[in-house]
Parts: sequence; C-alpha cells; structure tokens
Amino acid sequence: LCRGRSSQPPRSLNAPTAACAEVLLGTARLRRGPGGRVAVSPAAGLADERVETRVTGLGPGQPVTLRALAADERGCLFQSCAHYRADGRGELHLGTDASHGGDYTGVEPMGLFWSLAPAGMERPYQRLVPRSTGTPMKVEMSVHRGHSLPGAIPGPVVAKADVERWFTVPGVRRIRLKEGGVRGSLFLPPGEWDGPFPGVIDMYGDEGGLIEFRSSLLATHGFAALSLPYFDFEDLPKVMKEFKLEYFEEAARFLQRHPKVKGPGVGVIGTGKGAELALSMITFLPEVVAAVCISGCSSNTVADLHYGEMTLPGLRFDMSKVSVSDAGVFDIFEALDDPTNPANSPCTIPIEKAEGHFLLVVGEDDRVWKSSLYAELAIGRLRQHGKENFELLSYPGAGHRIDPPSTPFCQVAMDRVLGVPVLGGGESKAHSHAQEHSWGKIQEFLHLHLG
Repeated sequence: LCRGRSSQPPRSLNAPTAACAEVLLGTARLRRGPGGRVAVSPAAGLADERVETRVTGLGPGQPVTLRALAADERGCLFQSCAHYRADGRGELHLGTDASHGGDYTGVEPMGLFWSLAPAGMERPYQRLVPRSTGTPMKVEMSVHRGHSLPGAIPGPVVAKADVERWFTVPGVRRIRLKEGGVRGSLFLPPGEWDGPFPGVIDMYGDEGGLIEFRSSLLATHGFAALSLPYFDFEDLPKVMKEFKLEYFEEAARFLQRHPKVKGPGVGVIGTGKGAELALSMITFLPEVVAAVCISGCSSNTVADLHYGEMTLPGLRFDMSKVSVSDAGVFDIFEALDDPTNPANSPCTIPIEKAEGHFLLVVGEDDRVWKSSLYAELAIGRLRQHGKENFELLSYPGAGHRIDPPSTPFCQVAMDRVLGVPVLGGGESKAHSHAQEHSWGKIQEFLHLHLG
C-alpha cells in the first residue's frame, strides 16, 4: 500500500486510504534510519483505537529512547519520551516490552500518546484537545540512540514514523445547527450504514464553546451525536450566570424527532458541569432515557437552573477554601459548598424522579471536586427510593476529565473561568487506563438503553 499527503481520513476504521507517496507494510508506515526502522500500525486510524509500534534493526540489548511529537491547531508543541532496550534480536515491541524510564514505565502500548505534554518552550498546563474534527492529529514518532531524559537533547535518530490520529471516517456528516434557539453540531454516521441510529447529546463543562471530538468519534461508532454548547458560543450566554432547561429540552426534542434518530428516547453524555446538566435532563425531560455522567455533581452548581416555575439554585464556591501551591497551582477540591448540608437541599437534583438509566463515571483522585462522594450521594438517593437504575464506574488513580482513549493526560490545566491553573488530579497511567476502559463501557451502555 502507498499513502499520500492529502490528509484524507481512513476509508475504514482500521485501514488508511490508498494513494502514493511513502511505502507501507500493511497499514504500517516505515521510515528507515541509520541502523534501524520503526513500524506503526495503523499509520492512519481512529484516535480512540490502539496502534502497534515495533522497532527492528537495532543491536542486541541496545538502549534507545522513543519520542513522540505533536502540535495543536495553534502550533503549540507537545512531546513525550520513554526508555527501552532491544531484545536479543535487536527488536522491541511496545505491546510486550516495558519502558524503563522517561514519561512512563511498564508495558504501555499507547504510553507515548497519553503522556504527550507541552514541550519545554511552551506555556505549561495546556491541553492537547482537537478543535477541528476534519483533520487528523499528526504525531511524529522517533527512535534515538541511548537514554535521554525528558526535555534533554536526544541522541542521534535511528528511525522515524509518522502517525495520523483521525476523529472521523469518510461519510460521517457534520451539520452545523442553528435550530430555533439550539446551537451546535450534529454528527451522523456514514450514509451507507443502516439507520436510523441511537441519538446522543454530548456536553462538556465550564470550558464553554463547542467541543466536537467526542461527538465525532461517537458518530464513527454508529451514534447520531449532537455536540451541544450551552454558553460562550455564537449568541448563547457568554458566562455561566443562569440556565433554562427549556434550551436543553428543545435540543432533546430536535434530536428525538430527527429522521436519522431511532428513538423513542435519546441519551446524553456530559463531563463536569455537563454531567450535572445531564442529571437534570434525565430527571425532568421524558425525551431523555439514558444519561452518562462523568465527574459530575449530584446537585446543581454555580448557575441557577430554571424550568418553568421551578428553580434549582446553584451550589457556590467558597474561594477562601482554595489553596495555592508554590508553583501557583490552585486546588479547589474543598471549595464547593457541601451538598449534604440541609441548607443546600434546594440545590439537589431529584434524580429519583427519572425513569431512565444512569451510568456514573468517576475518578477517585478527582481534585476539581468530590465526584466520588457525589456519585455515592446520587446512588444513595436512588436506592432510598427503591431504584436500581444505575451503574457506577469508579477508577482509582483517575482524575477529573475522563475523555476517550489515549487523550493526553493533563493533571493541571488552565481553568477558563478562573483564568488560573487548576489541579485536576489523577496519575497518568491509571487515568489513561480509566479512559480506555470507560469508553467501551459508555458505548455498551448507550447501545443497550437506546436500542
């Protein structure tokens, strides 16, 4: 097979397009260097699938450093590295051989991807999050002689390989939405696939704006996914001051009635503030029958939520309970008002009223807020009312933002609302494993309860 530089997505979930330029072995692009070569398969594939990386042509037991380098849409560079030793045949395979140092240790086939972090010359605490789903994230993988520390000048290059991580496949349709008051993007699976499809609304947290990459990936797996912004986008409110559930109701009804959506109900997946909104949607909106809540709170927070004559006040943050490290990182773990305080009971989302099903996903080392406790409170409330319509995925060592697989781990990130670096918690390896495991379980849950 040959492949060109046209930046077209792979024609299937597991194989790149056929064009002409660089020689491939199967789907593995090879670039030979002095004394070795590296093969990565698939060289062009979906961002949520594993790649297989092999290095051959080394000396027996030769120490090498593997590096990955990527850039976001703004040109910010991200890098990672790991230390390996070739076996007696002068080969190594990231699926079976362990890293002995660098940014991670142990057998981690995708370690070079999930450990990508801002390069030394870049501003710290940035996330490598795709803003455009129509172009791939390009990663250059290189093999260097000897073991070089992160940030140090690496040894001579032995071999290189180019990898493309796509967030869509050919035929996935992206429809920018301006339907009544609803804004966002609707992603539909390829037209040649049998439809209609289960419908899912996808929301993120206090970053605001339109975040599409999870919706795009869901569409590649057979969902009609509506990426739904709810502030700081086009003519939506600029800040999280107050929300009306009618906006989310209009979005649910639009998706439910779409000719490509199976019905009778739709699902919702949300992270952070989006998870909390997902709880309110499944509680009050009959159109919503399944909710995936990632790192959410069981009470309404920050902004008051209105629905007709009803109002759920928002729990507030007490900034006097925020601690700041010597490096200037803010820890807000204790800052949110206690939802178990009887004075805050009006903020509680009455999820026992929901007829649908819940999937609660939490990282036990979430430092943004106490999402493990909030999941326990939600489950306790459901059980108190005789309900077992929930599943819990709780991951030791995982932090706040649990994204699709191989999304680079970011323990500290700039908070868009506060404008300061905020501790998200988690340990890189445990967090990455949580992302991989939960992604399959999320899809299973949505397929099960959306038909």
